[in-house]
Amino acid sequence: MDFLMNTNVQFFIAAYLIGGIPFGLLLAKKFAGVDVKASGSGSIGATNVLRVVKEQNPALAKKLGAATLALDAIKGVLVLTVAYFIGLSEATLWGIAVLAVIGHCFSPYLGLEGGKGIATGMGVMMFMIPQETLLALVVWGVLAKTIKISSVSSLTGVLALFISSFYIHPDMAHAPIGFIVFILFYKHIPNIIRLFSGQEKAVI
Repeated sequence: MDFLMNTNVQFFIAAYLIGGIPFGLLLAKKFAGVDVKASGSGSIGATNVLRVVKEQNPALAKKLGAATLALDAIKGVLVLTVAYFIGLSEATLWGIAVLAVIGHCFSPYLGLEGGKGIATGMGVMMFMIPQETLLALVVWGVLAKTIKISSVSSLTGVLALFISSFYIHPDMAHAPIGFIVFILFYKHIPNIIRLFSGQEKAVI
């Protein structure tokens, strides 16, 4: 049990458990009475919340989608902020960032199922590497406005973040960034398959 008394371990556990909170599922059930896991893409993220709730209440859908996006982004940052201010190492901060994303994508509250990790991933990346994340958000915003396919704009933004990190921070250890990027792409495999088969739908 001494293992659990280690500060780093405590923060790793907190990152995973807090990262795993399915805000989209909770908000949609509470305020719209719908189960997003049983509708749309089955994801608990903001895009599916928007898509599913929009069918019955477009105005509410925008509010719940925005709230889901914000809460999913903040939950990883919350643990990182506390860890940063008590002086934990950069390596530990990256471990927290990775585990927050894992928690969201493989939630302990949903039988290791979860969302696709974009909001949580961008939240922790904004904390750790803000320049690259801002670039990624610009790329995402441009594509979201033009092609309007959420998976394409999100993954292209993630790829832009990863590539730019080698130029902006060439001396940084890129393994945790690459691991997060891998998780995000892995969770989007169904979207990628639908994209190549012409079945991936735009969010209007």
